[in-house]
Amino acid sequence: MANNGRRSVKAKKGPTIGTGGHGRKALEGKGPTPKAEDRPYHKAHKAKQLAERSAAKRGTGARSAGAAKSGPKGRATEEVVTGRNSVVEALRAGIPAKALHVAIRIEMDDRVKESLKLAAERGIPLLETGKPELDRMTDDAVHQGLVLQIPPYDYADAYELAEETVDKWKKGHVANAPLFVALDGITDPRNLGAIIRSVSAFSGHGVIVPERRSVGVTASAWKTSAGAAVRVPVARASNLNNALKQFKNMGIFVLGLDGDGDVSLPDLTLAKEPVCIVVGSEGKGLSRLVRENCDQIVSIPIDSAMESLNASMAVGISLYEVSRQRATK
Repeated sequence: MANNGRRSVKAKKGPTIGTGGHGRKALEGKGPTPKAEDRPYHKAHKAKQLAERSAAKRGTGARSAGAAKSGPKGRATEEVVTGRNSVVEALRAGIPAKALHVAIRIEMDDRVKESLKLAAERGIPLLETGKPELDRMTDDAVHQGLVLQIPPYDYADAYELAEETVDKWKKGHVANAPLFVALDGITDPRNLGAIIRSVSAFSGHGVIVPERRSVGVTASAWKTSAGAAVRVPVARASNLNNALKQFKNMGIFVLGLDGDGDVSLPDLTLAKEPVCIVVGSEGKGLSRLVRENCDQIVSIPIDSAMESLNASMAVGISLYEVSRQRATK
């Protein structure tokens, strides 16, 4: 007989020894559903990645006041002027430029034509550049197909500039006594540009700016100076108070401009001496330490209804008075 008379034994129902838990993981849940922006296949994920990349670019390559900024891996980035109106005005003002980037197949108008003409006359390289690269250079700003690349400003050293000027004056190589303007807490590049213009107009020898928390020579400052930034050196001081102390040791009198001054501007008796005029921001004025380092605090007589003057205006008035007194015998 096939089974030799034996009856087959059926397996007992239920889990057998050693099989417990084999299917438990399959029954477990996978947790909460990921957000749309965290799912690689979802369009929200791509939008999030683009936003993060854009934020990273703005953080590392942003253009601001002053010279070159530190970009990715320490690479220097340069300031740029963007937009058709801004570019053509910058070229008209004679702002130094390394290159004019023009979009491929740009739609020509009068501003583009004039920009190309001015750049060619000045020998500025014209570079045909694709839109993605222009977007990268400008941190996705509106550029209208025109980007003017500005080289970093080459700042003089404050101490060296003052020492050289004093030395030339003593040797008779400079007709007028040294005349400088120092900025304390001024951050508006248009103020700097206007001050540079006034210093040039009244035969000043330089402008001193602190390295930190201060305006630098940007495209806006170049433009406001109307070309005077080519003639007037701007020097940087690592510490403005230390620089003023060094100036005093050289025989340069430090005059601070403030509304509650020790002497009124028309009564100034130090105009014919080597002078450094210090101006503070319109809101805060001179800082405490700077005031302490001034030989005199000079005030400009104004109508009582006017609380204060714009920094560049105050400097212009003061330089005029110094120049007027120096012109009298």
